Amino acid sequence: MLRNSIWLRRASWSLKAICRPRVWQRNLASVVAGTPPLVREETIRLRQYQEECIQSVLSYLKSGHKRLGISLATGSGKTVIFTHLIDRIQADNVRATKTLILAHRRELVEQAAKHCTRAYPGKKVEIEMGSQHASGMADITIASVRSLQMGRLEKYDPDLYKLVLVDEAHHIVAQGYLEILEYFGLDEPRSDGPALVGVSATFSRFDGLRLGAAIDHIVYHKDYVDMIGEKWLCDVKFTTVKSNANLSRVKTSKDGDFALSQLSAAVNNDETNEITVKSWLTEAADRKSTLVFCVDLNHVATLTDTFRKYGVDARFITGETKKKIRGDRLEAFKNREFPVLLNCGVFTEGTDMPNVDCVLLARPTKSRNLLVQMIGRGMRLYKGKEDCHVIDMVASLETGIVTVPTLFGLDPGEVVMGVTSGELRELKEQRLNDSPPNSLPGSDDHNARNIDNKNLTFTHYDSVQDLIEDTSGERHVRAISPNAWVQVDSHKYILTAKGGILTLERRHVTEAELKEAKKQAAKNKSPSQQTNVASTSASSAPLYHVIYKYSLPPTETTRSPWSRPRTIATSETLTAALNAADTFAATKFERLFIATSSSWRKGPASEGQLSFLNKLRAVTEDEPLTEADLTKGQAGDMITKIKFGARGRFDKLMTKRRQMERHEEKIRELRTRERVEVGPLAA
Repeated sequence: MLRNSIWLRRASWSLKAICRPRVWQRNLASVVAGTPPLVREETIRLRQYQEECIQSVLSYLKSGHKRLGISLATGSGKTVIFTHLIDRIQADNVRATKTLILAHRRELVEQAAKHCTRAYPGKKVEIEMGSQHASGMADITIASVRSLQMGRLEKYDPDLYKLVLVDEAHHIVAQGYLEILEYFGLDEPRSDGPALVGVSATFSRFDGLRLGAAIDHIVYHKDYVDMIGEKWLCDVKFTTVKSNANLSRVKTSKDGDFALSQLSAAVNNDETNEITVKSWLTEAADRKSTLVFCVDLNHVATLTDTFRKYGVDARFITGETKKKIRGDRLEAFKNREFPVLLNCGVFTEGTDMPNVDCVLLARPTKSRNLLVQMIGRGMRLYKGKEDCHVIDMVASLETGIVTVPTLFGLDPGEVVMGVTSGELRELKEQRLNDSPPNSLPGSDDHNARNIDNKNLTFTHYDSVQDLIEDTSGERHVRAISPNAWVQVDSHKYILTAKGGILTLERRHVTEAELKEAKKQAAKNKSPSQQTNVASTSASSAPLYHVIYKYSLPPTETTRSPWSRPRTIATSETLTAALNAADTFAATKFERLFIATSSSWRKGPASEGQLSFLNKLRAVTEDEPLTEADLTKGQAGDMITKIKFGARGRFDKLMTKRRQMERHEEKIRELRTRERVEVGPLAA
């Protein structure tokens, strides 16, 4: 039915064009007012990758492919490539000389119009958007998708168009786009008709719609890691801060991200907003231009007020901000007249703000695309700007949240800071080579900061290799220690070998321990020790405790197979506690049994280990574990977890395993559509 109506509209195009009064308005002058004198953009020397991209498009078109995609990072100059393609693409039909550019937001339409007007002062450039009506006869028309859906397609003769360009093309399989593409004969691969070129920094869709319905080939790909490494984008530094926002009850919307109203209710509260502002004051108060991403209008208003309460000149722009105020405020921000600009959904795509040197992500997301778009706002080069600091306020991770570390294939719970472009290149190679680093300097709790009794951890890393290694509790401590410590709770680790157990746990000092410490201090008559004890109480900040117990020979009078626990050391930091524990372990345990480098750990799991684990798994698992599934070291670690405190967590995990697998399978299916590879796309 749709195809028939489109055919009829095409057939009547000429008659309607002749009879229709000239009601269109050419208001492009207001769009380009205040721009520099017109200079043909061909005089601008293309970057090497931009020319490579254009040549790739031309090569595919020459081979008969018509529906093409370009995957380029934010800040790569997609609009420059657009404008150069216009003159370099020639159609077989000599009548087809016109170009249509499609975009879904006002900023993108106006930005493209400015570039085209500067690049082609001799061509007629028109806008189709809102109250601005194009004639349909211009050399270049930039149109909003929504406007074309409002009965404005009929004046465009598809036979006169050689090229349809789509900005932010990850939207291209939305219904509005598909109807326009069908009108121009681009709903399926054809050898005739106009060429279709779509450009996006995030060539994927989280809602599961296949891009192959509109684009047949990704012909060029360059991601932001490559762009940073080659110095086309500025250096970046990442910090993640764990907020206390609870997202467990926030539902998922149809597009796969959090439902905004519920997300706002979860994060827009006094506690979370205070943590957000104080984290910025702690880590980025010296930044000149911070762009903050919020959830909705209420979140923008409340967080703006929180910034101002602390004396920060923070202002905001939303979709409801009047055009004049919006323009003035944006210009003032670009001129660095105030340091913090908040928004919700306005600046995720298309807006050029190269002055941004800090991006504060105050809204959690499940969408990798959205995360990349937000981060990309701060990656453009700018005079005097050394890098961009991205601060990611991480909420509860059980809800499928996407955080900065997940962009690099890391655990979403990483607390990171200080990633440079060189380290990003090393990260990419590290992941490909899968060779872990030998140490993890700088990842100690001495970077934790207490803000009004809210302990926020800002972990600093000297390199991205360090960051990669820190992907779980065991990997964290084993990067500091050479021994096979096993995490059995949030702040509790176990090292066990024949005849003894060392426990390292972070907790408050008990009254009994404090009493014993006072007794020992008095007995030793040490003034310094007595002073330390006097300043300590059971309600003081938690300390790391190293506790040792050993097995006792069985006797008739023995009530426990283990000795009374003995505190070996206490410390404020994990590193110091581990050093003390490892020093003590070297005197009690044979290195062969506790070192992570021991060769026996790499061998297959023993029958006894597998039998023990399979008894626990039998209720919920169809297939038992075999020696091909686990090494002896991995199996030993699992058994240690179960025996020393993690049994309840293990059982709960097993009972929910099937539900989690179904959820993970769905996520994997969606995630596969986020990978961008040069080559054909499945329809």
